[in-house]
Amino acid sequence: MPASLESFAVLKGFNDDWKKRLEKNKHLIEYLQSLTKKRVLQLPELVVQLSRDMVKIKYPNLIYPVGDPVFIHIYTDERGNIKYHPIEPRLREDRDFIINEIEKRIAMAIDEKHIPKDKDEKEKVLYSILEKVVRKGSKTIVDKKKKKLILSPDDFERLKYELYCEKIGVSLLEPFIRDPYIEDISCSGLGPIYVHHKIFGTIETTVGFQSHDDLDKFVIKLSEIIGKPVSHRNPIVDATLPDGSRINIVFGEDVSRRGSNFTIRKFSGTPLSIIDLVAFGTMDPLIVAYLWMLLEEKMSIWVCGETASGKTTTLTAMTALIPPDAKIVSIEDTPEVRVPHKNWIREVVRSTEEGGSGITMFDLLKAALRQRPTYIIVGEIRGREGNIAFQAMQTGHPVLATFHAASVVRLVQRLTGYPIEVPKTYIDNLNAVIIQSAVHDPETGKYKRRVLSINEILGYDPAEGRFEFIEVFSWEPSSDSFEFRGLGSSYLLETKIAIMKGLSGREIRKVYEELDLRAKIIDLMRKLNIRNYWDVWDTIVWVHNVGLEKAYEKLRRQVMFKLGPQAIVEEPFIKGL
Repeated sequence: MPASLESFAVLKGFNDDWKKRLEKNKHLIEYLQSLTKKRVLQLPELVVQLSRDMVKIKYPNLIYPVGDPVFIHIYTDERGNIKYHPIEPRLREDRDFIINEIEKRIAMAIDEKHIPKDKDEKEKVLYSILEKVVRKGSKTIVDKKKKKLILSPDDFERLKYELYCEKIGVSLLEPFIRDPYIEDISCSGLGPIYVHHKIFGTIETTVGFQSHDDLDKFVIKLSEIIGKPVSHRNPIVDATLPDGSRINIVFGEDVSRRGSNFTIRKFSGTPLSIIDLVAFGTMDPLIVAYLWMLLEEKMSIWVCGETASGKTTTLTAMTALIPPDAKIVSIEDTPEVRVPHKNWIREVVRSTEEGGSGITMFDLLKAALRQRPTYIIVGEIRGREGNIAFQAMQTGHPVLATFHAASVVRLVQRLTGYPIEVPKTYIDNLNAVIIQSAVHDPETGKYKRRVLSINEILGYDPAEGRFEFIEVFSWEPSSDSFEFRGLGSSYLLETKIAIMKGLSGREIRKVYEELDLRAKIIDLMRKLNIRNYWDVWDTIVWVHNVGLEKAYEKLRRQVMFKLGPQAIVEEPFIKGL
C-alpha cells in the first residue's frame, strides 16, 4: 500500500474498494489529510450506502460516494450541528483564469453545425475538444501575460469536472443533484444552502453565497440552464431541471427582502415502490391490499396531506397496483408522477408566454375526458380543475390525485368552497381519501411519513346537513401500527366491490378473505426484498396473470426456502376474520 494511503487504513469502513477510490481520487486524499492536519478528534467512517437505521445516529461523521469523483462528508461540528460538505475535484490555483482561457479556446474550436442530441453526447463532444485545446505536462504552468497554459494530469481531470459542472451540470449544485439521499435543496438568500436529507433531515451545507451580486449571477445562470431566464420584469420562475427536478426561482431584492432565492425538489430516477413504503412503515401490507382491490375495480382515490407529507411519493407507488392493461392519462404542472404502464399519456401544463397561449390543468383535464382513459391521474389539484375532476368521476372516469388537506373535513371544505365549488351532492363520486402526514419520531428526533387514516366517502346528508364517511384504517401513534376498522363495515368492499365480483350478501366474507390473501402476498414480497419499483411492477403483473392463489403459494415456497418456515405468517392480517 502506498505510504500516502497507509494512514487511512485505520479509518472505519476502509477496504479494498475504498483503497481504489482513494488511488483514483487525489482530492479525496487531500481532504482526509486536511482533517488530520486540523487534528479532528474523530476521523470519519467510510460507507458505500446509507441505511434508514442511520437515522438513530445522534452525531454522524461519515463519508459516502455519490458517483466518481464526488463524495459527501456529513459531520457534526463543535456546536453539535450536523453539516453537509461536498468533496469535489475543484481547481486549487488560478481557477478563474484557467476556466476563462479554456472557454475561449473551446468557443474557437467548437463546430456549430454539430449540435449534441443529449447529455451523454454533449459530454463526449466537450471532452474531445478539451483534449485538443489543452496542453498537458508533468506539472501545471500558468503564465497569464503570455496566455501560456500547461496542465498536470491531476489538474486536467479537475478541469474536466469544473467544465462538466458549468457546461452540462448545474454548477456548484452538482453534488446535491447527484446525491440520491437529497430530497430538497433550498437557498433562502445570502448565507449557506440547506438540503433536506432522507436520513438526517434538514442540514446546513458548507456551500453558500456571501454577496448579493454572486447570488444574483448564479440565479440568472440557473434560470438560463432551464431555458426560462429571470429578470426584474419576470422575477419568479417555476420550471424543471434537465434531470427532472422541480425548481422555483425568485430573483432580486424587490420581491424577496433577503435577496434572490431558489428551491429545488429533487427528482428520483427510480421512484419508491409500494413495498418500500411498507418497509419504511408509511403503511402496512393490509393497507396496500385494500388499495390494490380498489384500484383494480376503478375506484377514485385521493392522497391528501400537508406540504412534504409524501403525497406524490405515495401516489406514484400506488400506480403499480393499477391493472397492467389500463390506459392512463396523467396531468401535471411539472412532471413528477411516474407510471409503469406502457399505455400512458403524460401531459404537462404549458405556461403563458409572450406571443403564445398557455395550456392549463383545466384545459388538459377537459381534453383527457375525450381520450377514453381507464384512469386519470392529476398531480395536484389546486383550483377549478377540481370541479372538472368531479365531473370526470361523475361520468365514470376514475381519478387519482393529490390534494392539500390535513383531514377529510378540510378536504370537503376546500372542495365545496371557492374556487373549486364542487356541488355537495357530487362529493360521493370520490370513493376513498388517504390522509398522510410527516409525524415526529421521539426516538430519533426526526420526521417520518405515515398514513394517518383511509376513509371511504359515503356522501352528503341534506337532512342532517353534513358529510358522512367511514374511517376504515387508522394509525396508532403509541405503537406505530395500523388498525383495520372496516371488517363488516366497509362500504366500498361490501356494497361496491362485492357486487362487481358477483358475490351475494351471504358471500361477503370472501371479499375480506381476498383482502387478507393480498396482504399476505405483499408481506411475502417484502420478506423476499422485492422492493425496486420495476421489480414490484413485474411481480404485480405476474400476480395479475397467474392469479392470487398460485402467486401466493409460489411466493410462500420462496420465503420458506430462503428464510425458513418461521418467516411465514399463518394468522390472518384481519383480526376476527
